[in-house]
Amino acid sequence: MGESDSKIPPLSTVARGALPGYRWGKVLTPNDVEARQFLQGPQRRLTELWQAFRVFFEYMHGFRRLHFVGPCVTVFGSARFPESSPHYQQAREVGAAIARAGFTVMTGGGPGVMEAANRGAKEAGGRSIGCNILLPKEQAPNPYVDEFIDFEYFSVRKTMLIKYSYAFFVLPGGLGTLDELFEITTLVQTGKVRDFPVVLMGVAFWQPLIDFMRTTLLTEHTIDRLDLDRLIITDDIDFAVSEVTRIGMHRFGLTYGAKMKRSWWLWE
Repeated sequence: MGESDSKIPPLSTVARGALPGYRWGKVLTPNDVEARQFLQGPQRRLTELWQAFRVFFEYMHGFRRLHFVGPCVTVFGSARFPESSPHYQQAREVGAAIARAGFTVMTGGGPGVMEAANRGAKEAGGRSIGCNILLPKEQAPNPYVDEFIDFEYFSVRKTMLIKYSYAFFVLPGGLGTLDELFEITTLVQTGKVRDFPVVLMGVAFWQPLIDFMRTTLLTEHTIDRLDLDRLIITDDIDFAVSEVTRIGMHRFGLTYGAKMKRSWWLWE
């Protein structure tokens, strides 16, 4: 054991809470946001109770704000693409096409693909919603949303992006986009949500992932053929939106009828 190792307190001492600032061997700094503290392991009972209330009220806040926004189509994709990127331009066209089909465009509310989809919807005269996440490095909502909601917890935000949508467009992105893609496909696979269409826009970008799923996951029987067949992989925006509209109307009974009425006593 080196000299630096000898300065690390035994786990038994840390677990007993003998040293302030330690929780199961993790150091909590004053700069930690509450959502990060929430994932730091066991904490004081009153702290965890307060965090549970915070999560509950964030869910309720989202439910009340988004109750009348639908039917929505959520667009996922990277926040890192600039306006000059072809992926940005594709997302802008996707947002416009979704809006023209009568859906509300919902995104994570940030820059890149999210901004482009909201922008396209706004330019097409449609409605555009952003569910923004509060990060230590602040991410401001893009200027093209008609309404945005700030969330502190990723899990709550992802629930809102899924709960009010009848289809999902997944454009090129990184770890966050992959997380969102596999979240919704897992929910469909396990029957936790209905068989809503999932569209992968950008054949060249997604083909290596599809090949891996087909040659490895399917071969090893960790997924079923149906899990792949459910995905709509295309570069044709009009085809994708027409499929989403057809499935929404025939499978889920969506119509262009009257909107639900608001209840004043629920502060709607």
